[in-house]
Amino acid sequence: MPKERGTYFDFWKIITIAITVLFVFFLIYPLITLFISGFRDAHTNEWTLSYFKTFFTKRFYYRALLNSFSVTITVTALSILVGLPLAYFMTAHKIRGKNLVEILIIISMMSPAFIGAYSWVLLGGRNGVITKFISGIIGHQAPPIYGFGGILLVFTMKLYPFIYMYASGALKKVDMSLIEAAEGLGCSGVKRLFTLIIPVIMPTVFAGSLLVFMNALADFGTPMLIGEGYITMPVLIFNEFINEVGGQANFAASMALIMVFITAVLFLLQKYYINKKSFTMSSLRPIPVTNVKGIKNILMHGFIYLVVFIAIIPQLTVIYTSFLNTNRMIFIPGYSFNSYRMVFSNLGTAIKNTYTFGLTALLLIVIMGMLIAYITTRRRNALTSVIDSVTMLPYIIPGSVLGITLLLAFNKPPVLLSGTGIIIIIVFIMRRMAYTIRSSAAILYQISPSIEEASISLGVPPAKTFFKVTMVMMLPGVFSGAILSWITIINELSASVILYTTRTRTMAVAIYAEVIRASYGTAAALSTILCVTTIISLLIFFKISGKREVSI
Repeated sequence: MPKERGTYFDFWKIITIAITVLFVFFLIYPLITLFISGFRDAHTNEWTLSYFKTFFTKRFYYRALLNSFSVTITVTALSILVGLPLAYFMTAHKIRGKNLVEILIIISMMSPAFIGAYSWVLLGGRNGVITKFISGIIGHQAPPIYGFGGILLVFTMKLYPFIYMYASGALKKVDMSLIEAAEGLGCSGVKRLFTLIIPVIMPTVFAGSLLVFMNALADFGTPMLIGEGYITMPVLIFNEFINEVGGQANFAASMALIMVFITAVLFLLQKYYINKKSFTMSSLRPIPVTNVKGIKNILMHGFIYLVVFIAIIPQLTVIYTSFLNTNRMIFIPGYSFNSYRMVFSNLGTAIKNTYTFGLTALLLIVIMGMLIAYITTRRRNALTSVIDSVTMLPYIIPGSVLGITLLLAFNKPPVLLSGTGIIIIIVFIMRRMAYTIRSSAAILYQISPSIEEASISLGVPPAKTFFKVTMVMMLPGVFSGAILSWITIINELSASVILYTTRTRTMAVAIYAEVIRASYGTAAALSTILCVTTIISLLIFFKISGKREVSI
């Protein structure tokens, strides 16, 4: 028995050390490289603050940061205005087609924002369907979708589901006894909603709001495709980095550090607020689902259906236009499979790379996710606590920034990874592992340690016990998180667009490139393949998890 206990300790000690080394090499070291590049002059190699001085003294640069805050603050407010009442209506009242509505909300959230931007270009661009229709009615050129307004539309319709999901989860935990007590004190109707229910769920809504804020702040594809002169920080960093002349890469690194600082502060503020304000509720009597009649019922259903329809328009648009005849940027009457033929003949490598890199990353994510979840829940110590915190870093660091850190760190011998598929796989793993780790940890909390102890007491080595007993019991929960990791992997653009070459580009990068080239037919076909893959993956997730909601 002592020998077995020693083996148990040694096995997990080796795993802990191995995972620590991987994170130090592929995350901490690149972040240190980014720090050094941001504070070091590209010509003299001396330490300097000149890049930061340039950024904060020249309007062209600091305006991008102001633009980013304008977008993110407004989008967060709009997402709350849309998502909070939607969550209340869907939770407290009977809604026709509720299951379908919830699935469509999740699909609109999990689909990439840049596809939404591309679809709205087709609809509301200068030659868009809606633009031409409105121009024909009013007799003048309708204002196009580009700029600040277009970015707000795309982001809000993409990100309001975060508020909806978090608020829905919180509302389901509100106990009816609280509402009855408020009514007994004379607080009812709208007053009860604003003085009791909303304050109770506010910490959870704040957590969802931070996710909206950080997703909007970090997104590259949407402002790049639809911003048209309205430059945000991710776009500015990308432009400075790819125009690598005269020390621009170091300047991009300094701006990336500013982004890292902002997201880290926001993350810490969120943790402080949640720890300070959050509390647990035991909903023995959840809020009852009621029927609303008359004009209120019509307005409520109209609001829900309108929001969901607008949010799902991008998917419907790309699927429809992918079957239209096209001459690059011009759609002509008639239907065909020409766009798909062009995709498979000219862009087949991008499709192959997406599935090859994605599945390879997913396999490694599943293995590492289970091991990390185990050591951070069952073998807790100072080192595993650090690992637990470090695994969340890629989740809060913008994708373009993470791409730059890896490129700066591995762009020369002895470890030359730039331009290879390996670096794409690494960024996929780092950015998307959080889903699998969290789902693995959640299922581990439901597995009694006594099961492993019984196996070990029967003479089964600890390592074998994990792989033969614990891991098998974890798999259902792990698969749920793995599917979410997979969906976000195949839709990854922000980091991939920094790291790709012609041999390693993925579907997301290819779609972006085709839209930039105004090759709308092939972009629509690729987007359809990506959307269909996402929808099928979500249906598999629903089947395996047995639920109709996604936990972030």
